[in-house]
Amino acid sequence: MSQKTDMKIPALPSGARESFLARFGIWIVAAIVLAGLPYVFSSGLSVSTMCMMGTMIIFALSYNMLLGQTGLLSFGHAVFFGLGGFLTAWAMNAVVGTASPVPLFLFPIMGGFTGLVFGIILGAVSTKRSGTAFAMITLGIAELVSSSALILRHFFGGEEGITLDRTDMVQVFGLSFGPQIQVYYLIAVWCLISVAAMYAITCTPFGRICNAVRDNPERVRFIGYNTQTVRFMAFSLSGLFAGIGGGLAAINFEIMNSAQMGVGESGAVILMTYIGGIGNFAGPIIGAVVVTYLQLMLSDVTDVWQLYFGLLFIGMVMYAPRGLAGLLALQQPLLQTRQFHRVAPYYVLALLPGLVAITGLSMVIEMTYQLAVKTAAGPAMAFFYVPFNANSPLPWIIAVILFAVGTWLFLRAARLAGDAYSEALAWRKLP
Repeated sequence: MSQKTDMKIPALPSGARESFLARFGIWIVAAIVLAGLPYVFSSGLSVSTMCMMGTMIIFALSYNMLLGQTGLLSFGHAVFFGLGGFLTAWAMNAVVGTASPVPLFLFPIMGGFTGLVFGIILGAVSTKRSGTAFAMITLGIAELVSSSALILRHFFGGEEGITLDRTDMVQVFGLSFGPQIQVYYLIAVWCLISVAAMYAITCTPFGRICNAVRDNPERVRFIGYNTQTVRFMAFSLSGLFAGIGGGLAAINFEIMNSAQMGVGESGAVILMTYIGGIGNFAGPIIGAVVVTYLQLMLSDVTDVWQLYFGLLFIGMVMYAPRGLAGLLALQQPLLQTRQFHRVAPYYVLALLPGLVAITGLSMVIEMTYQLAVKTAAGPAMAFFYVPFNANSPLPWIIAVILFAVGTWLFLRAARLAGDAYSEALAWRKLP
């Protein structure tokens, strides 16, 4: 007589489920968001913009490994981004017409390997110093490599750069990577992998030692660690991820030139990191998204968009040194205790005069540019589709009034918002 037994799979205890969600929930949500974004923003321009944002997120986070995690200010980080892109382009062109079975989505590894190799070579020299000396060494390296790109024309292609065709690679699963949407998902997968890897590094003992080198290098040496070795390892790893970003940029644009590893590109990643916030892991991600979007938007609106970026950078460093991520982090205790509604109206009250002040300042900048640079076009111009004559005193008077009154009201509203924030925190601490 046979006996029937029911086999039941034991369920995970609630604590294990909570631990799993706490550790991997954010990455699952990130993957879902990345997969769904092209369905929300489906235009060709939106998909191309998101591709650029993905490469810049990797680039900015790799720079944050130096500045935010280890306290190393580098002016030449674009060297690894550019070299990774160039070697990726050369590797792709080398396999065209051959029977190489390497699919396109593996070529960013070449960019990462290039960044790691040059990170080891250049890091062995530059990380022997820290602080201002380190910054100057990286600036010299950036100028050296950038000028070499114009000398070694056979490899770097001179000012025109080198081109590639991503559709010539072997096709796997029927993916030609001709449509931009396929390139987006390629960049999204590598972006998620790279972000997760860099976050994992920050949670390791090595990541904690990097923070210690940033905060108190003397104490790190006292407990027996070699600070130069820590800086060297962080420098090499940041080059690895910057190279991956450069390889993805080469695949996305199908061209690489010397400008992508010059001081200008290094300055752009500094802007992204500072504007987003160097004290928070999410800061460079926010900065890369915001700066990339503003670059594309402002460049279509005004010819002096770099000036606006400079003003934004100065304002963030002076009045919000923790960046956009820091401003968002300040709201976390209010959201946790449901006190945010006490402060939100004051934020709106400060936002409106702030926009008025920005409008006045923008009018002054655009009229000055029209009269000083675009003299051949004459004084007739338009601001937000409103035509006027820049030689007339009335637009200048209106611009100055808007800037002065808007700034005054903004400062008053900001003071009220600060008082409301302090009261909300005090209310949170009451029993």
